[in-house]
Amino acid sequence: MKNLVILGGGYGGMRVLQRLLPNQLPEDVHVTLVDKAPYHSLKTEFYALAAGTISDQHVRVSFPEHPRLSIRYGFITNIDLENNQVHLEDNEVLHYDNLIIGLGCEDKYHGVPGAPEHTYSIQTIDASRATYQALNNLPAHATVSIVGAGLSGVELASELKESRSDLNIMLFDRGKLILSSFPERLSNYVQDWFTSNGIEIVNNANITRVEQNTLYNHDEPIKSDAIVWTAGIQPNKVVRDLNVEKDTQGRVVLTKYHNLPNNENVYVLGDCASLPHAPSAQLAEGQAEQIVQVLTARWKNEELPTELPTIKLKGVLGSLGKKHGFGLVNDRAITGRVARLLKSGILWMYKYHNG
Repeated sequence: MKNLVILGGGYGGMRVLQRLLPNQLPEDVHVTLVDKAPYHSLKTEFYALAAGTISDQHVRVSFPEHPRLSIRYGFITNIDLENNQVHLEDNEVLHYDNLIIGLGCEDKYHGVPGAPEHTYSIQTIDASRATYQALNNLPAHATVSIVGAGLSGVELASELKESRSDLNIMLFDRGKLILSSFPERLSNYVQDWFTSNGIEIVNNANITRVEQNTLYNHDEPIKSDAIVWTAGIQPNKVVRDLNVEKDTQGRVVLTKYHNLPNNENVYVLGDCASLPHAPSAQLAEGQAEQIVQVLTARWKNEELPTELPTIKLKGVLGSLGKKHGFGLVNDRAITGRVARLLKSGILWMYKYHNG
């Protein structure tokens, strides 16, 4: 019996399970999923959990069940590529024939002193719960500083304004406009929405250090009752510790079949993989589809296709509270209520088909 070990039950890991189970898994293959939580988490909605506009239950989806699927709950400490082993925190060792690494990402603090110790996060469900508790226990008119105005920072700021309209919210961004990866029209739309809703945007920011309840922008202290960090990501530390080729972002360089260049039995997907596009749930799912295709062919000793098709991304959607949104769909910019309804519909479909 071959053992396929999947590290991480995120969007990519879940899509692999969906494609293999219940009928596509060969009779001689057993699957072991390793995750620190006993459920799949909707990471794209952690901003709302942290803001307090949805409950914990809304961001959880059960893992599938199957006679040849085992689930191990725990923290991974090390991947031994030479001996085909995964080491867990409780000293358990898992042996694999095929390995899929989808361990996601962590906050990247860019060497800013005090940032890891004195800021809150929305990178994990545990961190988002802690952030929710901190933000919603604040007294009236407290100041919340959010560092980083990419999609996560923007959605958190807008959702928090809806949840706690009494708070003073400041959003710090390095660029001249927030959402630098989006077309300027969308950035201006969101920036105008923030201004009209009383959220202060600090452009051209440079956070030099963080202390307890104090943020330093260009070395100028700004008192904050809570500081949330959404200013960049990096691959999980277990992946960062792997002695394999990586790109400038620390993501693992792969072959066109998504496996390590010198090891066709080890695949990397999602935030840990070096790909042409920015990490996203969509990209992880598209990659997972292709990994299943490659794995299945290799299990059957079939010839692999000369090229795999380019993973097509349908777009990206962001929310501004419950009634407004923005995004790009098939390279077309959309704003307002339609964008928000689209995002809600996609989330409902995901939960309906996976829960």
